[in-house]
Amino acid sequence: MFHTLAVPVIAAPMAGGASTPELVAAVSEAGGFGFLAAGYLTVEQLADRIGQTSQLTSKPFGVNLFVPGTRPTADISSYVDRVKACAKKVGAVPGDPRWDDDNYGAKLELVLALRVPVVSFTFGLPDVDDVQRLKATGTTIVVTVTTPSEARQAQQIGADVLCVQGADAGAHRGTFTDDGISPGGGELYGTLAALTLVRNAVDLPVIATGGLMNGADVAAVLAAGAVAAQLGTAFLGCPEAGTSAAHREALAEGARRTALTRAFSGRPARGLVNRFLIEHTPHAPAAYPNVHHLTKPVRATGELEVMSLWAGTTYPLATAEPAADIVRRLHAELIEVVNSLAERFKRS
Repeated sequence: MFHTLAVPVIAAPMAGGASTPELVAAVSEAGGFGFLAAGYLTVEQLADRIGQTSQLTSKPFGVNLFVPGTRPTADISSYVDRVKACAKKVGAVPGDPRWDDDNYGAKLELVLALRVPVVSFTFGLPDVDDVQRLKATGTTIVVTVTTPSEARQAQQIGADVLCVQGADAGAHRGTFTDDGISPGGGELYGTLAALTLVRNAVDLPVIATGGLMNGADVAAVLAAGAVAAQLGTAFLGCPEAGTSAAHREALAEGARRTALTRAFSGRPARGLVNRFLIEHTPHAPAAYPNVHHLTKPVRATGELEVMSLWAGTTYPLATAEPAADIVRRLHAELIEVVNSLAERFKRS
């Protein structure tokens, strides 16, 4: 279905509040495609957001699910103590560092029952049986991958489309497993490199994501074989996005560098560098979602230096335009680039 988009631009699912029904609907209404993020929501909250989005647009939209991993075995007691000390300074009480599956099974049943047209999966692979059940309802299956190996595994279980995530992407890396050693949890490829490698590894339509901000970026990934470009950070400043005021301010200032860290969630993610990230990154264990639950109350204080300020590497180029205006601008820039190249090579 992504081949037929009027504008080959997808609003990435951004868990934690940024992906609102208003944002998703605005992007879809403007000719792109929007994704709701199911991560961290209750089943009831997800059902409500799907319902709200359906009321705001008659256009198709998707839902993204976090595939639960295995329970981490790392001893996180020392990290719990570190977070407790930090929490005390900002007047917070750390959360319970528990493991859970993000209500994955119930959310899967919900999207099945509602016949959501596109369901994407991040952090791993859905079961083959679940893939077949979704396909039986007409749902398109998208799997987020970061390497050719992951792409081949996704093809084997019946994925229809792959979302190829480069290392420039903001927020969580979509790696299937975290090696607990490298900053990104495994092999790191830039967006174009990842796209090229995956395109040569499998025969499936691919979406490119990671550090894409303007029409020239969209043109570049389309030229490299993608059917569409997925943007997340580009939409964080939109009035429709659920981005917090402090996060918006930090993005608008554009003064901080970005880095990959496990400090906030126990899984590699890219965000703006602040005090929490600097102090805790060297000690953070590969223990998702335990660390996420542990640090959540600290992050919720709204104190800039302890928040998870997710952002891709090109975040200073993001704007605060309405989402529909961004989609239209990206389309106009894309057409300008394509026409410019066509004219250049026609002359030659």
